[in-house]
Amino acid sequence: MGKKNRQQKAPQNNNQPTSASGTTSTSNSDHSDGPSEEELCVLQTSSTTLQSKLDLLAQHAIADDKAAFVSQFVPLDLSSEDKSAFLQDLTAASEAKGQWKNLVAEIVAIAAGRGVQKIEGDQESIATFFFEHPNFKGCDREVGFTCIGGEWRAEG
Repeated sequence: MGKKNRQQKAPQNNNQPTSASGTTSTSNSDHSDGPSEEELCVLQTSSTTLQSKLDLLAQHAIADDKAAFVSQFVPLDLSSEDKSAFLQDLTAASEAKGQWKNLVAEIVAIAAGRGVQKIEGDQESIATFFFEHPNFKGCDREVGFTCIGGEWRAEG
């Protein structure tokens, strides 16, 4: 399955800073209870090619480049008419702003591995991410990707 990415703690420095009076500083920022729950809940794909695709999609999404996003996201066998209709839905439909906002949140979360509970598939030809929607607490989502000829795309 996917690899877990956890932030590593820096080596402890036993030489605590001292104040001008020579007393040892014990501010709360010097102590940690360990990684946060959010840091522990990070699961990214083990596939470097899929991770590269997810990072690219996240870049297009954050840049609000819907045309570039759609061209890299949709299945390769999707007709040009359907691709244009999907792009139109994300740009001009009455619910376009909300739909785009939610899609961006999902892709950015998957790329970062935030909230991903599991990844099914061999991650060489297929991968399905199971996660809680970043904007809707309790809303479980799944997004699948397939790799055809070295090109990762969303499942249709």
